[in-house]
Parts: sequence; structure tokens; C-alpha cells
Amino acid sequence: MTKSGFRGRTAGFRGRTARAAFAAMLVGTSTIAFAQSAPIVQPGAPGEDSRDLSAEEAVKLAGSSYTRADVKFLQDMITHHAQAVAMAQLARERTNTREIIAIAGRIEASQDDEIAFMREWLESRGEPTAMAMPAGHDHSHHHVMMGMATPEQMQALAAAEGAEFDRQFLTLMIAHHEGALDMVDELLAQPGSAADPMLYRFTGDVENDQKSEIERMDALLAGLSPDPRAGLAAGFDDAGEAISNLRHVASLRKPAGFFNPDNPADLRPAIPPREEESEEAAEDLAEAAEEVAANAAAEEEGEDEIPTRMEGDEESLTEFAERSPLLDFANTDMAFFEDVMVAGNYHGFNIYRLGEDGVPALMSSVVCPGGQGDVSVVGDILVMSVEQTRGRVDCGLEGVEEDVSEERFRGLRIFDISDLRRPRQVGGVQTCRGSHTHSIVSADAEKIVLYNSGTSSIRDEEELAGCIDNPASSRTALFSIDVIEIPLADPSQARIVKSPRVFADDETGDIAGLWKGGESGEGTQYTRRTDQCHDITVFPSRNLAAGACSGNGILMDISDPYNPKRIDAVFDKGFAYWHSATFNNDGTKVVFTDEWGGGGRPRCRASDPLDWGANAIYDIVEGKLEFRSHYKMPAPQTEWENCVAHNGSIIPVPGRDIFVQSWYQGGISVMDFTDSANPREIAFFDRGPISDEQMVVGGYWSSYWYNGRIYGTEITRGIDVFALEPSEHLTKAEIAAAQAASYASGRFNPQTQTEVTWSKAAIDAAEASREGG
Repeated sequence: MTKSGFRGRTAGFRGRTARAAFAAMLVGTSTIAFAQSAPIVQPGAPGEDSRDLSAEEAVKLAGSSYTRADVKFLQDMITHHAQAVAMAQLARERTNTREIIAIAGRIEASQDDEIAFMREWLESRGEPTAMAMPAGHDHSHHHVMMGMATPEQMQALAAAEGAEFDRQFLTLMIAHHEGALDMVDELLAQPGSAADPMLYRFTGDVENDQKSEIERMDALLAGLSPDPRAGLAAGFDDAGEAISNLRHVASLRKPAGFFNPDNPADLRPAIPPREEESEEAAEDLAEAAEEVAANAAAEEEGEDEIPTRMEGDEESLTEFAERSPLLDFANTDMAFFEDVMVAGNYHGFNIYRLGEDGVPALMSSVVCPGGQGDVSVVGDILVMSVEQTRGRVDCGLEGVEEDVSEERFRGLRIFDISDLRRPRQVGGVQTCRGSHTHSIVSADAEKIVLYNSGTSSIRDEEELAGCIDNPASSRTALFSIDVIEIPLADPSQARIVKSPRVFADDETGDIAGLWKGGESGEGTQYTRRTDQCHDITVFPSRNLAAGACSGNGILMDISDPYNPKRIDAVFDKGFAYWHSATFNNDGTKVVFTDEWGGGGRPRCRASDPLDWGANAIYDIVEGKLEFRSHYKMPAPQTEWENCVAHNGSIIPVPGRDIFVQSWYQGGISVMDFTDSANPREIAFFDRGPISDEQMVVGGYWSSYWYNGRIYGTEITRGIDVFALEPSEHLTKAEIAAAQAASYASGRFNPQTQTEVTWSKAAIDAAEASREGG
């Protein structure tokens, strides 16, 4: 029987026989070759003499087209594959799940063949098939590196049965396959490795097969979850939904002018298959039909055949363009004041009036492209972050093509929104790295002071003076934040007044004083260098700011807003990119988030680590950050759903620390972190993926509590509104207290926290309800 997924490789392996015959032919004719009288010469280095070679020496040199790294890779991979085969063989006796038996049979058959190939490759070159280990040294540490199961895990797997075996098998085998992918990456990173054509082809086969099997196993593992969010049906308008302890108040589609009517879901176009690909697909289907017939015949004859092809195992014949729409119409962040909501967008922003039950009604749409469109409001002033290189000073739609142009705008736009139906651009501040996010630090009758965070590339100094892209220069635009003043009497005079070096080493003064970038050890994340902050959340009444700054989380004293002082910095081995920060209402805790994969990748699959792409919760103790726990939305998502920790806010329940948060296509999750060492989920909402054929960047960008409702900006679909429902986790009186909470400023801006207060009656009622009163 042909091994499923092994078609290309077995053809290559059959080619080995031809090569062996060719080699035998060379040996048979060697006397003719060796009888030649002409010299065989090997030149030396420049200036050195050449030396004569025998024919035998020349052939030996020609055959040295492999490296020690190649040999070690194959030796390790034989051991690695052998464990996978052992794990797969356990499935026959320990589970009745047909899909598990099928994929185990596939793994056993294909990896047995691969072991035979690797042994033959090594033996034909006189290399041992196992790496010699020093006396007293074992493989256990190396096995963990390669994703291999420990002896204890193998014993537990052998003792498990039924659903528990399925769970352990899939979890271990996914990690095992990912280890194999790491081994391939490690080999190909070595200079001169995999030069042998057969070995190079083998590494490609390993990579392709293991990736496809990981996807299948991940889907099976997710299917074992009892969570109602697992396995929701896909769809743009009709996706499946799951909700707990929330009421879905309203859904609003994007306004006209803020989506592509020909492609509202932002799907990538399909690529028609080439003629030769169609022929290959037909051959694959014919081969599959033959295999099905063979299986049927075996069943009729009573053979105990292990299936090697799962139902629906064939790869989709549809390919899609690699480039998706560039988030041109993506909904982003929100700001609120009085009964008004402003929803940012890569294309501009939309202003809504909040009506009965908190349902928004569109008042006006402002088209001003440039991304990412985060917004804040103070009085009649609206500030919007612009970072993309296509942004124009005049809000034009045509973009900017030149590398250097006076027409380009990257920084903070300033609008007068005194007339909510016709906002006017009244100023702007150009910055070296644009503006990804910003934070309103203070505002009075004369000026607004804010912090700006740019995360993009540094623009050409010819376009904006002072933009130095050299990290070694003391004048570099890296390793700082911007302090910006907006004079209310004339916003056109807004400017950068300081660029504090908040990442500097306290002892040496080195401006690059925090994380340098890279991994922090085996099995850890690759963490970005700390040269900017993604988000800075300020808590002015507490004189504190928490910065999520790519490679570190930092705590700052902002009692002098113009000179923020870093008072602590923390690092997490599981964080790839420190993204955002939120204080609790007392200013005694911080929730940091990790945007592993940048928000555009599936990072909540059943096999993904629960401490990667998660929240990290810290207590603030005597001005220092002390780690307490991680929290990650617990429902497994599919490979078609971008999912990772993103923006959220505090739900103001007296005596409790509760956080509502977006997880992109992982939906909305409400977390109780009153006990910061033991956070738990108390409510959620989720939809199925936008598509079940391709990854579309979608889901919730931000989820915020405002005046008794939860508002979520859905990147692709629109806006959703929710209300909390009483449950075993939250009483009716606690929800009422949250709805009655008072914000000192009367507004909500994303990176600015305002201390919340309650009436004594609301506090007493909430406390009594928790005590059963």
C-alpha cells in the first residue's frame, strides 16, 4: 500500500535504487578510469603548490558532500522517529477513536520508512546510525529539547486508555512533531548543511508532513474540549456563537465607506491551479481511490488493517494569494465621553451616539487613512495615531509612493470635534516612528500632555530632521518615547517637547539598558528587543504608568509628566512581545499582555502553551512588580483563527478586580483576578472563524466597559454590545454597582486610567450580596 503523504518521498527513495545501480556501474568500469595516464591535480591555496591525487582520492573528495551537522541531524532524527513509532503503536490497544488510530497508523508507516532511509544514508557513507555518548551521559535533556516525551510521560501514556489516552497522545505527539521542525530549522541554519540533494529533499518532506499532521492533531485535540467555543461553525455573517454570563445587546455592521462591498470579509483571492498541478491532483485522487479499494478488500478478507489515511485527509486543491488586504478597513480602538463613542479604524474613525440600552447610532464617518487609527478625546479635541507610510497630510486616499515626501504623515493627527457631524483636522505632530498608540497624561484649560509610542521603522532624516536610525548613535530615534504638548488655544502648534530615555541602564547610562532581544534559554520565546513601548497606560491620580515595551514590562513614576522615571522592569521568558498594560482600580496590580505572533496568527490552538500569548499578572509591592500568575483564554481555537491576548479594561465592581478583554478571533473573555495568583474566567462570547479555508485577520481588537455595557470593536465585522448577566460568579448587586460607578473625568480613553468611585449604598449592597444578603 502506498503510504499517505509519502508519495513524493517514496518516488525519491525508489531513485536510490537507480543511484545504487549507477554507483555499481562506476565501480565496474573503475579499472578503465584508473588506467588513465593523465595526472589528477588538486591546486593549493593562492601561492601554494598543487598536489597530485590518485583516482581513489579524487572520488573520495567528490563524495564528501555532507557535514558533521548532517550526520548528527540524521542520528538524532532516527532516535526521534523511533519514539514517535513507539507512541503510535500504543494506539492500537488503548483507544477506539478511529481518527486517532488513523493518524497513528500514518505516523508509524511513514516514520518507519524514513528511519530506513536515514539508516541507509548514514551506512552508505560509513557513518554510525547512532551518536556515541560519553559514559554516564543520557539523552533525557536532549530529548526535551527536541520535543521528545520524557520516560515518565511515556509511562503515563502507556497506562492511559480511552479519552485520556487520546488527550495525552495528541499533546505529546504535537510537541514531538514541533521538535522535529525545530531540528530541521537548526540543521538548515548551519553553513553548508543539507547540500546532498536527497537529504535536502528529505528535510522538506519532514517539514511538510509534520506541519500537516500537527494541524490535523490540533483539530482532534480541540475536539476533545467540552468548551462550547471549540468547533464553532465558520462564516462571515452566519458563524456559530457561544456565550456565557453575558447578554448580546446589539451588533452593528461597519458603516458604508469602511468596508470593501466586493469583499467585506477581507478574504484572499483564490489562485487557479496550473495545468500540471491539476494533473498531479488527478493522480492523487486516483491513488486515493486505489487505496480505498485496497482497504475495502482487506476488510472483506478480515485483515486487521491500520488505516493510514484519515477521512478528509486530502489537501485542499484550492490555493489562496499569500497577501491579504492590508487591514485597510480594520476597526481598532475606542474612546468614550458622555453619550458618545468614537471607534478608530485604519481608514479613519466613526462617531456614534449611545442610545437606549447603550446601542450606538452612527453620527458621522471621517475618512483619513494611515492606520492604526487609535483615538483619544479631551473636550473638543480628538487625537488619532497614524503609523503607516501611506498616510498623507491632507487625508488623501492615494497614499505616498516616494521614499521621501512632504506629503507623508506619520504621527499624531489632531481634530476639532466640536461639531460631531463635521470634524476638522486642526493640527498634527510628525514623529520619527509614527504613532502606534498614545496616552493622555494630563489635560487642563491650556494644554494636553500625552505620551506617544511609535513602533514602526524610522523615517528618512531627509524627510524629518533628527530621525536617526543607528542604534549605536546617542541621537538615535530608538530607545525613547515622545512627550507631546497640544496647546488648546492653537492645536496647530502641537510639538514634541521631550524624548525621555526610559530604557537606560541606571548604572551605566546606556540608553539600550533593557532586553537586547532573542531567546532566554531552551524552550523559551524569542522576545523582541526593548527599543520602544507598544502601549503606555498612565494612571495620573496614582502618579504611575505601566509600559508594555516590546521586550519588557516597566513601571514608571510620572509625578513629573515631562520626566517619567522607570522604577522597575520585568521580563517573562514566555512573552514574545509585551503589548499592553492595565492597572486595577487601586493601582496595586498590573495585567500585562503578550501579543505573540503580532495578532495575525493562530496562537490559541489546543497545543499552544497556556503561558504564551497570555496575560501576566503582577502585584505592585513597595514600588516593585511581583509576578503572580498567567491567564489565557481557555477555549481551543482553530488554525483559521488569529488569537492572542489583546486590549481590555477594568469592569468596576467594588471589592473585586475584573477585566474584560479581546482575544481577536478567540472572542471576548471576562477574567476575575481578585486573587492575582489564581485568575479565572467568569464570562465569555465567541464566534466561529470568518473562514474555514484561510486565515483572515479578524475578531475583537478592543473590548471596553463603559456606562454599564461592554463594547467590542470587531476588526472585520463591526461593533458588538454586551451586558453582564448575574451568575454564580457575579451578583445582580455587583453588576448594578459597576453600572453606577463614577469616572472623575467623565470620559474613557484607552491608555488612560481614571480612578473609579461608588456611592456607599452601592458598595454596601455589593458586599452584602457576596455574603448572601
